[in-house]
Amino acid sequence: MKILIIGSGGREHALGWKIKQSTKVEKIYFAPGNAGTATIGENLAIGVCDFSSIKKAVLSNQVDMVVVGPEVPLTEGIFDFFASDSELKNIPVIGPSKDGAKLEGSKDFAKEFMMKYNIPTARYQTFSKGEASLGAEFMKTLTPPYVLKADGLAAGKGVVIPETIGEAISELEEMLSGKFGEASDKVVIEEFLSGIELSVFVITDGKNYKILPEAKDYKRIGEGNTGPNTGGMGAISPVPFADNDFMSKVEKNIIKPTIEGLQREEIIYKGFIFFGLINCNGNPFVIEYNARMGDPETEAVMLRIKSDFVDLLEGVANENLDEKMIEFDERAAVTVMMVSGGYPGDYEKWKIISGVDQVANSIVFHAGTNFKDNEVVTAGGRVLSISSYGKTISDALKVSYQNASLIHFDNCYFRKDIGFEFE
Repeated sequence: MKILIIGSGGREHALGWKIKQSTKVEKIYFAPGNAGTATIGENLAIGVCDFSSIKKAVLSNQVDMVVVGPEVPLTEGIFDFFASDSELKNIPVIGPSKDGAKLEGSKDFAKEFMMKYNIPTARYQTFSKGEASLGAEFMKTLTPPYVLKADGLAAGKGVVIPETIGEAISELEEMLSGKFGEASDKVVIEEFLSGIELSVFVITDGKNYKILPEAKDYKRIGEGNTGPNTGGMGAISPVPFADNDFMSKVEKNIIKPTIEGLQREEIIYKGFIFFGLINCNGNPFVIEYNARMGDPETEAVMLRIKSDFVDLLEGVANENLDEKMIEFDERAAVTVMMVSGGYPGDYEKWKIISGVDQVANSIVFHAGTNFKDNEVVTAGGRVLSISSYGKTISDALKVSYQNASLIHFDNCYFRKDIGFEFE
């Protein structure tokens, strides 16, 4: 079969890497892809939300399945676009409907959904433009720090955690005044939950689901979890505290009621659900939903799936996921992200990348790369993801760090303390 993967990051390269291992796959296309995906498939110069061009590419290349990586085409309704088109409706799209993607696209919708189906999450209220004073009154009922979230998509930058009530009120006023554009026309204010975060993923056909390997990512740019948030500086899997007892609570209290809630709401959901969780004294709470796989978690999670991933995707498409098997690799898997100097602020692009050919015993997934004058160059803030196996997390990280040190581009940077709290 021929599969088209929508997206251009490390997540999409990792999905392609895993999909390519299946004997069922004849060819993989990426739209638009990057310099790394070009080594395992064919890149198509198509934007992730250019649905009309995606349609032409799917039909002309006789694509049998579309796997959607990033959130924006999902919230823009790519699933619905295919379902409503007479020429595309029989080509499965792995990703939720537009209504299903609201779990990620609207923080307010997600919180209402969790409350309705008794899914454990932080206490909250939502405020719109002109309601900053009401938001300030609600914050006075909370214990600092304060969590403020733009309701809509804000490229991973829509969450702020002020330490004082004064900072929080000022931040709320800025957000409601357009700090994040339309994304912060509404702002969700939550109580702060203290604990260790982790990411849990499921793949679902709408009624059945399989739990994928869990992971923990590291958002802050600086070592010791300092500095501003990024799209993710690395990830580990498995997560040491996510034992059978903890994961049984996750499944019973969070995953099952989420899937059942989607069915009761008659929301079509055929794809991945990312549960951003926090472990509060041994009990899991939901911080956020995402309607797709995480990045950089995917670059570690894919290493730990031993079974045929395309078989699972077919289970989603054919709504018989319950008949499929999933097997985990018992080894630890990690990924370390190499980023451009200045990221997540201003950074320069088009820096020549060298040393990738010297890497041994790691898999290099490209995140923000492209070609220029027949050279592989940087094209984003997060550039390369160095993924490795190990008997332990620490062993795997040593391999990734060793290989990261062999790769060079001007002003490159990577954190050397991923997984530090578990060593």
